[in-house]
Amino acid sequence: MAKLTTDELLSAFKEMTLIELSEFVKQFEETFGVTAAAPVAAAAAPGAPGAAAEEAVVQDEFDVILEAAGEKKINVIKEVRALTSLGLKEAKDLVEAAPKPILEGVDKAAADKAKDALEAVGATVTVK
Repeated sequence: MAKLTTDELLSAFKEMTLIELSEFVKQFEETFGVTAAAPVAAAAAPGAPGAAAEEAVVQDEFDVILEAAGEKKINVIKEVRALTSLGLKEAKDLVEAAPKPILEGVDKAAADKAKDALEAVGATVTVK
């Protein structure tokens, strides 16, 4: 059997339905004894033991949380869309459901930039 290139494999996956692809992943996991779970799931567990100790040492990831949209909600929605690349409806729903996180796990510079941009259009924002 000839070895397939990455492009050939991707082409084959594009032709599969989601059900076929899901079955392939299950079989792949069983065959090779691996898990195709996203690695961010483990990092997203803030209640995990040791997580507080790591944060106490040096915090290098920050969450930007929209507390309130303020008077110029349309401008806040536009800024949220620019920061997150969400669609109009998703950004509007997020702004209306405040307090909600806008960005999670970003570095200090990105968090400060997002906070400044949102506050410039009238939103109330906190960085944690």
